[in-house]
Amino acid sequence: MNYVANSPLLVLVVSFVVLWLSTILGDSLRKRRPPFGEGERQDFGLILAAISTLLGLIIGFTFSIAVSRYDQRRKSEAEEANAIGTEYVRTDLLPPVDAEKVRELLKNYLDQRILFYQARNEDELRRINIHTAQLQRDLWSATQAAAAIKPTPLAALTVSGMNDVLNTEGYTQAAWWNRIPREAWLLLATIAMGWTLLLGYGGHRTYRVLFLVLPLAVSISFFFIADIESPRRGRIYIVPNNLLRLSQSLHAH
Repeated sequence: MNYVANSPLLVLVVSFVVLWLSTILGDSLRKRRPPFGEGERQDFGLILAAISTLLGLIIGFTFSIAVSRYDQRRKSEAEEANAIGTEYVRTDLLPPVDAEKVRELLKNYLDQRILFYQARNEDELRRINIHTAQLQRDLWSATQAAAAIKPTPLAALTVSGMNDVLNTEGYTQAAWWNRIPREAWLLLATIAMGWTLLLGYGGHRTYRVLFLVLPLAVSISFFFIADIESPRRGRIYIVPNNLLRLSQSLHAH
């Protein structure tokens, strides 16, 4: 399920095929029983309308969750850029030699953070994470060592800023790991399959086109949810504009 949810196009294809087959199954089941009576048709219409409303509400709720997660990832990128930029300025509070070392480390760290947002390959991401972890250790060690030599309130401010830099990276990683639960996807798929099964079961021969249009519409909704939920494989992804702008500014000096 996680693999499918990370591949929006696969979500579109699989969901459409499954939902379309569900309508065909419902249609075949309908042919095996006598036609609906007047009261049965009305009762069936009420049930179908209720499930349609429930499915629409759940799709809207799930889409809202996906959008909020997207906004959280975008916000964390801005917070990272702000923390790195602030710490870069605070390095002036350190001794000149230490300040220059920390600045170079921050520039390299910033480049790795940009690559993190742009990575689409798992192997590439693994290398970026390893390099980022090493730079974090070097940054903390350099800042802590400089502050230990001359423990002043200004040095403590620099250490605090470096702590913010490291914390924001952790918040970003948490935001990228925070996804719609697999159980929610299963619930959504189950209700959609039940809805299309009833749609086929209660359909008229003249409404056969709905057997394609409605499953396709629901599948497209699933596609957009999965696309927003997939930070690396979706068409809608976070562009690190704040980090890129900061990188241009720092490397210009």
